[in-house]
Amino acid sequence: MFSYRNHTPNIFLFIFMISFISSGNLIAQSTKPTQVNRNDFWNSVRFGGSLGLNFSNNGFTGIIAPSAIYDFNEIVSAGVGLNAAYAKQNEFKTTSLGGSLITLINPVRFLQLSVEFQELNINRKYELNGLDLKENYWVPALFTGIGYNTGNVTAGIKYDLLYDSEKSFYSSALMPFVSLYF
Repeated sequence: MFSYRNHTPNIFLFIFMISFISSGNLIAQSTKPTQVNRNDFWNSVRFGGSLGLNFSNNGFTGIIAPSAIYDFNEIVSAGVGLNAAYAKQNEFKTTSLGGSLITLINPVRFLQLSVEFQELNINRKYELNGLDLKENYWVPALFTGIGYNTGNVTAGIKYDLLYDSEKSFYSSALMPFVSLYF
């Protein structure tokens, strides 16, 4: 009776040998020697993100969202980001921490389309006449956006397709943005 458990190391060895032989054949068929430059990857990575501040009567909101984007080509980029936010309004305080996956598409030089999935941990605290109420939960957000790109700066608007007015950190599903990447 054939058992995969007994032949697993042999299968991996066989796959390794085939890939090694195949890669050697590909290298042997090359007409000129090529060098892999490890800096090519980092030359295609841009760092940046967004920063938001809002001051109002008895309130403050601050958001910082650094990210790293890899440019696959002149049209498509993708990356990851971190999100941290704090808001206070009278007796209400909330913090948000999380991460995001970002895809950017530039069909033409000045137009940027974006899709961003965020997963945020929300901590809310209400201080009402000696009664403190606390909430802690995770909430997803899926933003689709459009922006005007002027090189390193993009300004536009994005919409949260998963917006929940009871749980979201943001007060609206529609949100303006300005992002900067170097």
